[in-house]
Amino acid sequence: MALGPFLLLSAVALVLATAGAILLGEIAVTPRDVTRTLANRILGLDLEVDPIREGIIWHYRLSRAAVAICVGAALAVCGTVLQALLRNPLAEPYLLGISAGASTGAVTVIVLALGAGALSVSAGAFVGATVAILFVAILVRETGGGTERIILAGIAGSQLFNAVTSFIVTSSANAEQTQGILFWLLGSLGSIRWPDAWLSFPIVVIGLAICLYRARALDAFAFGEDAAASLGVDVARVRLELFAVTAFLTATVVSMVGAVGFVGLVIPHATRFLVGPAHGRLILASALGGGVFMVAADVLSRIVLPGQVLPIGVITALFGAPAFAAILWQSRRGR
Repeated sequence: MALGPFLLLSAVALVLATAGAILLGEIAVTPRDVTRTLANRILGLDLEVDPIREGIIWHYRLSRAAVAICVGAALAVCGTVLQALLRNPLAEPYLLGISAGASTGAVTVIVLALGAGALSVSAGAFVGATVAILFVAILVRETGGGTERIILAGIAGSQLFNAVTSFIVTSSANAEQTQGILFWLLGSLGSIRWPDAWLSFPIVVIGLAICLYRARALDAFAFGEDAAASLGVDVARVRLELFAVTAFLTATVVSMVGAVGFVGLVIPHATRFLVGPAHGRLILASALGGGVFMVAADVLSRIVLPGQVLPIGVITALFGAPAFAAILWQSRRGR
């Protein structure tokens, strides 16, 4: 499929998914309520609308959908970049332990109040994500390298950082903190409000712009680091720059909604099938596809069980795990 039609279809799907995210929920709202709320909030009008429904539409559902779009775009772009850098179709922040490291950093700041409040949750998550990347890189180098070892090292890192997180929570958190953190670790958009959207949007846009700027270098990485170097790519600089971008995007996402898995695995493969492997197109397409996927997953998390909101990570795993198995099966058949 050409990029233009795909972008148009993705834009339509994103609008429809966002409309569903606003309209669907325990408290019913009508399209009339939505249009009047948007007119009041954006255009400064004073149309009559129930204050409770206006608050639900603007402060809860729309802000939640906006952050879901940013989260999905960030994770999908991270997966696309990591798969190119590592030349591994299974690479993504969750499987490489980056999300687990970011979770450990965020929980450390929340529970232990590291730095007496001077260190923010996002900064703690970034430190944790960076440590996770370094851990995986060192482990792969010391065990002889290879694409298979990257995933094995990522799984080992995930287990290690998850264990550290569990130890911190069980040993230092009170009962209220423990309940909130455990739900948050599974992925939750419940506490999202507009300040989170205003923070995440520029970060995701900047990260996306950097990745698009390096699209040609990522195309060169598909042929190996030696081939990329022969084509004039500063391999060490580009790798460090893009690892830093993926760590920062992952840390931002994790600090807001917790560890959400499989988005960075499923979406890049789906969009690559539709628009091809050229990263100038693939990165943009993955960002849009990730946004649609996360908003749809958020809607499902709120309507699957009446009166209960599922962690969004549960929904993404229900779709992502079968896709993960399919990719493994396809790679086996391709040998």
